[in-house]
Amino acid sequence: MFSVPLAGGRWLHVVYRAFAEDEGVDYLLHDPGWESAELLAADEGHFTGPGLSWAELVAVADNGLPGGSTGDPHARLLLLLPAFGDDAVPSGAEDRMAAALRARTRVGEPERLAAALVEEQGPCGPVHWTAAQGGYRTNDGEYSFRNPAGAYARDAARLERIARALAP
Repeated sequence: MFSVPLAGGRWLHVVYRAFAEDEGVDYLLHDPGWESAELLAADEGHFTGPGLSWAELVAVADNGLPGGSTGDPHARLLLLLPAFGDDAVPSGAEDRMAAALRARTRVGEPERLAAALVEEQGPCGPVHWTAAQGGYRTNDGEYSFRNPAGAYARDAARLERIARALAP
């Protein structure tokens, strides 16, 4: 398990499951005041997600909060990258990704890989994020827990608390 601290005593946990016939990676948002952690994304036989917009991914990576598995923004960005999907990444996203790849990997062409990662964005690809009526962010990903119209949808109250916890 890897953990990244968030404001308000919250945590984003990346849990690697290695159980026989139940391997996978879960991206969980935990608040000590909640009854249980919120599953943002899961990478297993069937990927569910994405769970983070670009703004949320960068905000978590750069929050500078002490504790967790690493305080390094580059490592945090790469660790949480599989939970990301966003069709509106800013123009500097590829540069940011390339900087993380240069700092934490030995990839021969980090700029080329960064461009592919920002364009393709993992198993679910880019999704469109919008503000729901309550002001919280949702997306249109077919397999996303943060898509209020999807098969894996969380209710409005849960979507709002997830968005508040991740607010950039």
